[in-house]
Amino acid sequence: MNHDLSHAGTAHVPVLRLGDVLLITLQGDLHDGAAEQLQQDVAESIVRSRVTGVVIDISGVEIVDSFLGRVLAEIAASARLLAARTVVAGMRPAVAITLVELGLTLPGLRTALSTEAAMELLAASPDGPLREPR
Repeated sequence: MNHDLSHAGTAHVPVLRLGDVLLITLQGDLHDGAAEQLQQDVAESIVRSRVTGVVIDISGVEIVDSFLGRVLAEIAASARLLAARTVVAGMRPAVAITLVELGLTLPGLRTALSTEAAMELLAASPDGPLREPR
């Protein structure tokens, strides 16, 4: 129990607001407790700040697993239900290859090569949550 408490302060992932967009920067591993807290923080921030977009910068993530893939997909799904779009930025080639190898499609997520490109993507398409073409 003390072990969990000692990591509680370091596990928090900051959620920053830049205009109509929330910016989340992931660094290194994301553990269960931090992932749950992040999902809750993002949902509450979307409602409180009335933002229309979420950018998740994963340029600091070197290794991805099915857990992180699920967390990203769940954040995007929650954001979509709250009328915000999600873009994942800064994916490394090795991370992209691993996601494909794991069979993770990350529904509801758009990607961009950089945080700046993600912000431009969100600014360029202000027409609500992304939907698959019919």
